[in-house]
Amino acid sequence: MEQVKQWRKLNGQRVTVPIAEEVSRVLMQEREAGHELKVCIGTDSQVKGRETEFATVIVFIRKGKGGFMYIHNETTRQRMSIKERMLTEVGKSIEVAYNLCNIFSRYGVDMEVHADINTNPGFKSNDALKEAMGYITGMGFAFRAKPEAFASSSCANKVVQ
Repeated sequence: MEQVKQWRKLNGQRVTVPIAEEVSRVLMQEREAGHELKVCIGTDSQVKGRETEFATVIVFIRKGKGGFMYIHNETTRQRMSIKERMLTEVGKSIEVAYNLCNIFSRYGVDMEVHADINTNPGFKSNDALKEAMGYITGMGFAFRAKPEAFASSSCANKVVQ
């Protein structure tokens, strides 16, 4: 049985329906308001002692009119190398993107998956770049890495607790 993830808005308001239902409702509402949307999905993580916390975000961008996002936090005690942690972040983003991509297609909304991985080889996270890019593009999603991966490196980064 699939675990139900607890999502919330940036203001802390909990989403009380499955995220797919919430996303469908929001897309319908935004379309009726005349907004053109783009969606970016990303995950960031932070190691704190024995725990690693992950924050996954679904960022809705109203072209020329701001945006909003939904957040899911998850914590694990599993120890991981930096490469393993980067690929776990990507896996969490892909899981969300895969579960929602048919809804985005139905509404004609472009979607990107953002990886908090540096394109500069001088950074440790760069070790996971090729695998992450292959994983994301292999699933048929548009891929962005730092510095263009704002959903993971800025938005999710701000809500990792």
